[in-house]
Amino acid sequence: MVDFKLYTPTEVVFGKDSEAQLIPLIRKYGGTKVLIHYGGGSVLRSGLLLKVKDALTEAGIPFVELGGVVPNPRLSLARKGIALCREKGVDLILAVGGGSVIDSAKVIGYGLKYDGDVWDIYDGKYKPEGSAPVGVILTIPASGSEMSDSAVITKDEGMIKRGYNSDWCRPKFAIMNPERTYTLPAYQTAAGVTDIMMHTMERYFSHDDDMLLTDAIAEALMRTVKECGEKLLKDPENYQLRAQIMWAGSLAHNNLTGCGTTSDFATHRIEHELSSTYNATHGAGLAAIWPHWAKYVLSESPGRFAQFAVNVVGVPNDFKSAEKTALAGIEAMVDFYHRIGMPTSIPELIGRPATEEEIAEMAFKATRSRTVTLGRMKVLDYDDVVEIYRLSNV
Repeated sequence: MVDFKLYTPTEVVFGKDSEAQLIPLIRKYGGTKVLIHYGGGSVLRSGLLLKVKDALTEAGIPFVELGGVVPNPRLSLARKGIALCREKGVDLILAVGGGSVIDSAKVIGYGLKYDGDVWDIYDGKYKPEGSAPVGVILTIPASGSEMSDSAVITKDEGMIKRGYNSDWCRPKFAIMNPERTYTLPAYQTAAGVTDIMMHTMERYFSHDDDMLLTDAIAEALMRTVKECGEKLLKDPENYQLRAQIMWAGSLAHNNLTGCGTTSDFATHRIEHELSSTYNATHGAGLAAIWPHWAKYVLSESPGRFAQFAVNVVGVPNDFKSAEKTALAGIEAMVDFYHRIGMPTSIPELIGRPATEEEIAEMAFKATRSRTVTLGRMKVLDYDDVVEIYRLSNV
Protein backbone atom coordinates (compact mmCIF):
# COMPACT_ATOMS: atom_id res chain seq x y z
CA MET A 1 0.00 0.00 0.00
CA VAL A 2 1.38 3.38 -0.98
CA ASP A 3 1.27 6.37 1.35
CA PHE A 4 -1.78 8.57 0.92
CA LYS A 5 -3.64 11.65 2.08
CA LEU A 6 -7.44 11.71 2.26
CA TYR A 7 -9.04 15.15 2.39
CA THR A 8 -12.83 15.34 1.97
CA PRO A 9 -13.98 18.67 3.42
CA THR A 10 -17.34 18.89 1.62
CA GLU A 11 -20.33 19.06 3.95
CA VAL A 12 -23.00 16.72 2.60
CA VAL A 13 -26.72 17.11 3.30
CA PHE A 14 -28.44 14.03 1.89
CA GLY A 15 -32.07 13.04 1.60
CA LYS A 16 -35.61 14.15 0.94
CA ASP A 17 -36.18 17.90 1.31
CA SER A 18 -32.44 18.46 1.82
CA GLU A 19 -32.78 21.71 -0.20
CA ALA A 20 -34.32 23.20 2.95
CA GLN A 21 -30.77 23.51 4.33
CA LEU A 22 -29.62 25.79 1.50
CA ILE A 23 -29.78 29.16 3.28
CA PRO A 24 -28.01 28.04 6.49
CA LEU A 25 -25.25 26.48 4.37
CA ILE A 26 -24.77 29.61 2.24
CA ARG A 27 -24.49 31.72 5.38
CA LYS A 28 -22.17 29.21 7.06
CA TYR A 29 -19.71 29.46 4.17
CA GLY A 30 -19.75 33.24 3.90
CA GLY A 31 -22.10 33.81 1.00
CA THR A 32 -23.46 37.35 0.93
CA LYS A 33 -24.09 37.54 -2.83
CA VAL A 34 -24.58 34.38 -4.87
CA LEU A 35 -24.17 33.35 -8.48
CA ILE A 36 -26.74 30.69 -9.37
CA HIS A 37 -25.06 28.65 -12.09
CA TYR A 38 -27.05 26.08 -14.05
CA GLY A 39 -27.63 24.50 -17.43
CA GLY A 40 -31.30 24.67 -18.26
CA GLY A 41 -34.00 22.19 -19.08
CA SER A 42 -34.69 20.07 -16.01
CA VAL A 43 -33.91 22.67 -13.33
CA LEU A 44 -36.42 24.96 -15.03
CA ARG A 45 -39.09 22.32 -15.75
CA SER A 46 -38.88 20.81 -12.27
CA GLY A 47 -39.27 24.15 -10.54
CA LEU A 48 -35.99 23.70 -8.68
CA LEU A 49 -34.46 26.91 -9.98
CA LEU A 50 -37.51 28.91 -8.95
CA LYS A 51 -37.42 27.26 -5.52
CA VAL A 52 -33.78 28.27 -5.08
CA LYS A 53 -34.44 31.87 -6.14
CA ASP A 54 -37.45 32.14 -3.85
CA ALA A 55 -35.41 30.86 -0.91
CA LEU A 56 -32.63 33.39 -1.53
CA THR A 57 -35.11 36.22 -1.96
CA GLU A 58 -36.96 35.34 1.23
CA ALA A 59 -33.65 35.18 3.12
CA GLY A 60 -32.59 38.57 1.79
CA ILE A 61 -29.51 37.18 0.01
CA PRO A 62 -28.95 38.93 -3.35
CA PHE A 63 -28.11 36.81 -6.35
CA VAL A 64 -27.37 36.84 -10.05
CA GLU A 65 -27.92 34.03 -12.56
CA LEU A 66 -25.88 32.42 -15.30
CA GLY A 67 -27.45 29.52 -17.17
CA GLY A 68 -26.53 27.82 -20.41
CA VAL A 69 -23.97 25.26 -19.24
CA VAL A 70 -23.77 22.43 -21.78
CA PRO A 71 -22.35 18.90 -21.52
CA ASN A 72 -18.56 19.15 -21.86
CA PRO A 73 -18.78 22.69 -20.37
CA ARG A 74 -17.17 25.52 -22.28
CA LEU A 75 -14.44 27.84 -21.17
CA SER A 76 -16.20 30.78 -22.83
CA LEU A 77 -19.17 30.56 -20.43
CA ALA A 78 -16.87 30.19 -17.42
CA ARG A 79 -15.01 33.32 -18.49
CA LYS A 80 -18.37 35.09 -18.77
CA GLY A 81 -19.19 33.92 -15.25
CA ILE A 82 -15.92 35.21 -13.87
CA ALA A 83 -16.55 38.65 -15.37
CA LEU A 84 -20.14 38.69 -14.09
CA CYS A 85 -19.12 37.72 -10.57
CA ARG A 86 -16.45 40.43 -10.45
CA GLU A 87 -18.87 43.04 -11.75
CA LYS A 88 -21.63 42.12 -9.28
CA GLY A 89 -19.48 41.38 -6.23
CA VAL A 90 -20.40 37.69 -5.99
CA ASP A 91 -18.66 35.78 -3.20
CA LEU A 92 -20.18 32.29 -3.51
CA ILE A 93 -21.04 30.23 -6.59
CA LEU A 94 -24.03 27.89 -6.30
CA ALA A 95 -24.01 25.12 -8.90
CA VAL A 96 -27.49 23.69 -9.50
CA GLY A 97 -27.16 20.67 -11.75
CA GLY A 98 -24.76 17.86 -12.58
CA GLY A 99 -21.06 17.50 -13.24
CA SER A 100 -20.83 19.95 -16.13
CA VAL A 101 -22.45 22.72 -14.09
CA ILE A 102 -20.31 21.95 -11.04
CA ASP A 103 -17.09 21.89 -13.06
CA SER A 104 -17.97 25.19 -14.72
CA ALA A 105 -18.66 26.67 -11.28
CA LYS A 106 -15.28 25.45 -10.06
CA VAL A 107 -13.53 27.12 -12.98
CA ILE A 108 -15.33 30.37 -12.13
CA GLY A 109 -14.20 29.92 -8.52
CA TYR A 110 -10.59 29.56 -9.64
CA GLY A 111 -10.88 32.59 -11.91
CA LEU A 112 -12.13 34.84 -9.13
CA LYS A 113 -8.87 34.27 -7.25
CA TYR A 114 -6.57 34.84 -10.23
CA ASP A 115 -5.97 38.05 -12.16
CA GLY A 116 -4.91 36.28 -15.36
CA ASP A 117 -6.78 34.01 -17.77
CA VAL A 118 -8.15 30.96 -15.94
CA TRP A 119 -7.05 28.74 -18.85
CA ASP A 120 -3.48 29.30 -17.63
CA ILE A 121 -4.27 26.73 -14.92
CA TYR A 122 -5.19 24.11 -17.52
CA ASP A 123 -2.26 25.04 -19.73
CA GLY A 124 0.22 24.48 -16.90
CA LYS A 125 1.20 28.14 -16.67
CA TYR A 126 -0.27 28.85 -13.24
CA LYS A 127 -0.90 26.81 -10.10
CA PRO A 128 -4.02 28.05 -8.29
CA GLU A 129 -3.61 29.45 -4.81
CA GLY A 130 -7.27 29.59 -3.91
CA SER A 131 -10.87 29.51 -5.10
CA ALA A 132 -14.07 31.33 -4.31
CA PRO A 133 -16.39 29.00 -2.36
CA VAL A 134 -18.60 26.72 -4.42
CA GLY A 135 -21.80 25.06 -3.19
CA VAL A 136 -23.81 22.39 -5.00
CA ILE A 137 -27.39 21.25 -5.38
CA LEU A 138 -26.86 17.98 -7.23
CA THR A 139 -29.39 16.82 -9.83
CA ILE A 140 -27.37 14.28 -11.85
CA PRO A 141 -25.28 11.61 -10.08
CA ALA A 142 -22.36 10.72 -12.33
CA SER A 143 -19.25 12.88 -12.21
CA GLY A 144 -18.72 12.92 -8.44
CA SER A 145 -17.65 16.55 -8.86
CA GLU A 146 -19.76 17.49 -5.84
CA MET A 147 -17.03 16.07 -3.58
CA SER A 148 -14.01 15.77 -5.86
CA ASP A 149 -10.88 17.84 -6.38
CA SER A 150 -11.35 17.73 -10.15
CA ALA A 151 -12.70 20.26 -12.65
CA VAL A 152 -12.84 19.57 -16.39
CA ILE A 153 -13.38 22.30 -18.98
CA THR A 154 -13.31 22.51 -22.78
CA LYS A 155 -11.62 25.41 -24.54
CA ASP A 156 -13.86 26.49 -27.40
CA GLU A 157 -10.98 27.21 -29.77
CA GLY A 158 -9.84 23.79 -30.96
CA MET A 159 -12.23 21.97 -28.58
CA ILE A 160 -9.40 21.17 -26.18
CA LYS A 161 -10.76 19.33 -23.14
CA ARG A 162 -8.63 19.25 -20.00
CA GLY A 163 -8.96 18.51 -16.32
CA TYR A 164 -7.17 19.94 -13.31
CA ASN A 165 -7.03 18.56 -9.79
CA SER A 166 -6.60 20.67 -6.68
CA ASP A 167 -8.13 20.62 -3.21
CA TRP A 168 -8.91 24.31 -3.63
CA CYS A 169 -11.90 23.53 -5.81
CA ARG A 170 -13.62 21.00 -3.55
CA PRO A 171 -17.16 22.27 -2.92
CA LYS A 172 -17.92 23.61 0.55
CA PHE A 173 -21.28 21.85 0.63
CA ALA A 174 -23.35 19.47 -1.45
CA ILE A 175 -27.12 19.11 -1.16
CA MET A 176 -28.27 15.74 -2.50
CA ASN A 177 -31.92 14.79 -2.83
CA PRO A 178 -32.37 11.52 -4.75
CA GLU A 179 -35.90 12.57 -5.70
CA ARG A 180 -34.37 15.20 -7.98
CA THR A 181 -33.04 12.40 -10.19
CA TYR A 182 -36.36 10.62 -10.88
CA THR A 183 -36.88 12.25 -14.26
CA LEU A 184 -33.42 11.55 -15.68
CA PRO A 185 -33.66 9.81 -19.07
CA ALA A 186 -32.60 6.16 -19.08
CA TYR A 187 -29.57 6.88 -21.28
CA GLN A 188 -28.33 9.60 -18.93
CA THR A 189 -28.89 7.34 -15.92
CA ALA A 190 -26.89 4.55 -17.58
CA ALA A 191 -24.10 6.92 -18.58
CA GLY A 192 -23.95 8.13 -14.99
CA VAL A 193 -23.72 4.57 -13.70
CA THR A 194 -20.84 3.94 -16.10
CA ASP A 195 -18.99 7.09 -15.03
CA ILE A 196 -19.45 6.31 -11.33
CA MET A 197 -18.09 2.80 -11.70
CA MET A 198 -15.20 4.03 -13.82
CA HIS A 199 -14.06 6.53 -11.18
CA THR A 200 -13.42 3.61 -8.85
CA MET A 201 -12.28 1.16 -11.54
CA GLU A 202 -9.50 3.55 -12.52
CA ARG A 203 -8.33 3.60 -8.92
CA TYR A 204 -8.76 -0.15 -8.53
CA PHE A 205 -6.64 -1.26 -11.48
CA SER A 206 -3.31 -0.69 -9.79
CA HIS A 207 -0.10 -2.59 -9.36
CA ASP A 208 -0.51 -2.02 -5.60
CA ASP A 209 -2.28 -5.23 -4.64
CA ASP A 210 -1.90 -5.21 -0.85
CA MET A 211 -4.66 -2.75 0.15
CA LEU A 212 -7.28 -5.20 1.43
CA LEU A 213 -9.63 -2.69 3.06
CA THR A 214 -9.57 -0.26 0.13
CA ASP A 215 -10.20 -3.17 -2.24
CA ALA A 216 -13.18 -4.30 -0.17
CA ILE A 217 -14.67 -0.79 -0.17
CA ALA A 218 -14.08 -0.37 -3.89
CA GLU A 219 -15.51 -3.76 -4.81
CA ALA A 220 -18.62 -3.20 -2.70
CA LEU A 221 -19.21 0.17 -4.32
CA MET A 222 -18.78 -1.19 -7.85
CA ARG A 223 -21.08 -4.16 -7.18
CA THR A 224 -23.71 -1.88 -5.66
CA VAL A 225 -23.68 0.52 -8.59
CA LYS A 226 -23.77 -2.30 -11.13
CA GLU A 227 -26.66 -4.10 -9.44
CA CYS A 228 -28.71 -1.04 -8.49
CA GLY A 229 -28.08 0.68 -11.82
CA GLU A 230 -29.50 -2.19 -13.81
CA LYS A 231 -32.58 -2.40 -11.56
CA LEU A 232 -33.07 1.36 -11.69
CA LEU A 233 -33.60 1.35 -15.45
CA LYS A 234 -36.70 -0.79 -14.85
CA ASP A 235 -37.87 1.18 -11.79
CA PRO A 236 -36.74 4.80 -12.30
CA GLU A 237 -38.68 6.29 -9.36
CA ASN A 238 -37.36 3.86 -6.76
CA TYR A 239 -36.01 6.12 -4.03
CA GLN A 240 -33.74 3.50 -2.46
CA LEU A 241 -32.07 2.66 -5.77
CA ARG A 242 -31.66 6.35 -6.67
CA ALA A 243 -30.15 7.00 -3.24
CA GLN A 244 -27.57 4.22 -3.59
CA ILE A 245 -26.47 5.54 -6.97
CA MET A 246 -26.32 9.16 -5.82
CA TRP A 247 -24.21 8.42 -2.75
CA ALA A 248 -21.97 6.03 -4.67
CA GLY A 249 -21.28 8.79 -7.21
CA SER A 250 -19.82 10.97 -4.46
CA LEU A 251 -17.79 8.23 -2.78
CA ALA A 252 -16.42 6.95 -6.09
CA HIS A 253 -14.58 10.19 -6.81
CA ASN A 254 -13.70 11.79 -3.47
CA ASN A 255 -10.57 9.57 -3.34
CA LEU A 256 -11.89 7.16 -0.67
CA THR A 257 -11.75 4.20 -3.06
CA GLY A 258 -8.20 5.07 -4.07
CA CYS A 259 -6.55 5.19 -0.64
CA GLY A 260 -3.28 3.28 -0.91
CA THR A 261 -3.43 2.75 -4.66
CA THR A 262 -1.65 4.26 -7.64
CA SER A 263 -4.55 5.30 -9.84
CA ASP A 264 -4.71 4.96 -13.61
CA PHE A 265 -6.99 7.47 -15.35
CA ALA A 266 -5.90 6.68 -18.90
CA THR A 267 -9.42 5.67 -19.92
CA HIS A 268 -10.75 9.07 -18.84
CA ARG A 269 -7.99 10.91 -20.65
CA ILE A 270 -8.55 8.92 -23.85
CA GLU A 271 -12.32 9.41 -23.61
CA HIS A 272 -12.05 13.18 -23.13
CA GLU A 273 -11.02 13.45 -26.77
CA LEU A 274 -14.05 11.44 -27.89
CA SER A 275 -16.50 13.66 -26.04
CA SER A 276 -14.82 16.86 -27.18
CA THR A 277 -14.46 15.73 -30.82
CA TYR A 278 -17.94 14.26 -31.25
CA ASN A 279 -19.79 15.97 -28.37
CA ALA A 280 -20.51 12.49 -27.06
CA THR A 281 -21.89 11.74 -23.61
CA HIS A 282 -18.91 11.22 -21.32
CA GLY A 283 -20.13 8.05 -19.60
CA ALA A 284 -21.03 6.46 -22.92
CA GLY A 285 -17.58 7.29 -24.24
CA LEU A 286 -15.99 5.57 -21.25
CA ALA A 287 -17.93 2.40 -22.01
CA ALA A 288 -16.74 2.57 -25.62
CA ILE A 289 -13.07 2.76 -24.55
CA TRP A 290 -12.66 0.73 -21.35
CA PRO A 291 -12.94 -2.85 -22.70
CA HIS A 292 -10.30 -2.13 -25.32
CA TRP A 293 -7.99 -0.41 -22.84
CA ALA A 294 -8.47 -3.37 -20.48
CA LYS A 295 -7.50 -5.95 -23.09
CA TYR A 296 -4.54 -3.82 -24.18
CA VAL A 297 -3.05 -3.60 -20.67
CA LEU A 298 -4.27 -6.94 -19.28
CA SER A 299 -0.89 -8.65 -19.47
CA GLU A 300 0.55 -6.09 -17.03
CA SER A 301 -1.51 -7.54 -14.15
CA PRO A 302 -3.80 -10.43 -15.11
CA GLY A 303 -4.33 -11.28 -11.45
CA ARG A 304 -5.78 -7.86 -10.74
CA PHE A 305 -8.22 -8.12 -13.62
CA ALA A 306 -9.14 -11.65 -12.51
CA GLN A 307 -9.88 -10.36 -9.00
CA PHE A 308 -12.20 -7.73 -10.50
CA ALA A 309 -13.90 -10.39 -12.62
CA VAL A 310 -14.62 -12.62 -9.64
CA ASN A 311 -15.33 -10.09 -6.88
CA VAL A 312 -17.18 -7.42 -8.88
CA VAL A 313 -18.64 -9.00 -12.01
CA GLY A 314 -19.30 -12.46 -10.54
CA VAL A 315 -17.34 -14.51 -13.06
CA PRO A 316 -16.32 -18.00 -11.85
CA ASN A 317 -12.63 -18.20 -11.10
CA ASP A 318 -10.61 -20.37 -13.48
CA PHE A 319 -7.84 -21.08 -11.01
CA LYS A 320 -5.64 -22.46 -13.77
CA SER A 321 -5.53 -19.21 -15.75
CA ALA A 322 -5.83 -15.69 -14.34
CA GLU A 323 -5.83 -14.35 -17.89
CA LYS A 324 -8.80 -16.51 -18.88
CA THR A 325 -10.75 -15.33 -15.83
CA ALA A 326 -9.78 -11.72 -16.56
CA LEU A 327 -10.94 -11.90 -20.18
CA ALA A 328 -14.23 -13.41 -19.06
CA GLY A 329 -14.64 -10.47 -16.69
CA ILE A 330 -14.02 -7.94 -19.46
CA GLU A 331 -16.60 -9.66 -21.67
CA ALA A 332 -19.05 -9.68 -18.77
CA MET A 333 -18.62 -5.91 -18.48
CA VAL A 334 -19.26 -5.58 -22.22
CA ASP A 335 -22.49 -7.51 -21.73
CA PHE A 336 -23.42 -5.27 -18.79
CA TYR A 337 -22.81 -2.12 -20.81
CA HIS A 338 -25.04 -3.44 -23.57
CA ARG A 339 -27.78 -4.40 -21.11
CA ILE A 340 -27.94 -0.84 -19.81
CA GLY A 341 -27.81 0.66 -23.30
CA MET A 342 -24.19 1.80 -23.41
CA PRO A 343 -21.96 1.51 -26.50
CA THR A 344 -18.76 -0.53 -26.41
CA SER A 345 -17.08 0.83 -29.53
CA ILE A 346 -16.60 4.14 -31.30
CA PRO A 347 -18.98 3.20 -34.17
CA GLU A 348 -21.69 2.38 -31.61
CA LEU A 349 -21.01 5.69 -29.86
CA ILE A 350 -21.04 8.07 -32.85
CA GLY A 351 -22.80 6.05 -35.54
CA ARG A 352 -19.75 5.50 -37.74
CA PRO A 353 -16.08 4.54 -37.46
CA ALA A 354 -13.64 7.32 -36.70
CA THR A 355 -11.30 8.21 -39.54
CA GLU A 356 -7.57 7.63 -39.25
CA GLU A 357 -7.12 11.40 -39.30
CA GLU A 358 -9.53 11.80 -36.37
CA ILE A 359 -7.78 9.04 -34.42
CA ALA A 360 -4.40 10.65 -34.97
CA GLU A 361 -5.71 14.04 -33.90
CA MET A 362 -7.38 12.66 -30.76
CA ALA A 363 -4.22 10.78 -29.75
CA PHE A 364 -2.18 13.93 -30.39
CA LYS A 365 -4.44 15.95 -28.09
CA ALA A 366 -4.63 13.23 -25.43
CA THR A 367 -0.84 13.14 -25.18
CA ARG A 368 -0.59 16.95 -25.37
CA SER A 369 1.21 17.02 -28.68
CA ARG A 370 3.11 13.83 -27.83
CA THR A 371 4.71 15.42 -24.78
CA VAL A 372 3.09 13.31 -22.04
CA THR A 373 2.23 9.68 -21.38
CA LEU A 374 -1.00 8.33 -19.93
CA GLY A 375 -1.72 5.75 -17.27
CA ARG A 376 0.21 3.70 -14.75
CA MET A 377 -1.03 0.13 -15.08
CA LYS A 378 0.74 0.36 -18.44
CA VAL A 379 2.34 3.64 -19.40
CA LEU A 380 0.84 4.67 -22.74
CA ASP A 381 2.52 6.86 -25.31
CA TYR A 382 1.03 8.35 -28.47
CA ASP A 383 1.31 5.09 -30.45
CA ASP A 384 -0.39 3.12 -27.66
CA VAL A 385 -3.28 5.59 -27.55
CA VAL A 386 -3.69 5.36 -31.33
CA GLU A 387 -3.87 1.58 -31.04
CA ILE A 388 -6.54 1.70 -28.31
CA TYR A 389 -8.66 4.03 -30.46
CA ARG A 390 -8.23 1.60 -33.36
CA LEU A 391 -9.24 -1.38 -31.22
CA SER A 392 -12.39 0.53 -30.22
CA ASN A 393 -13.10 1.48 -33.83
CA VAL A 394 -14.37 -1.91 -35.02
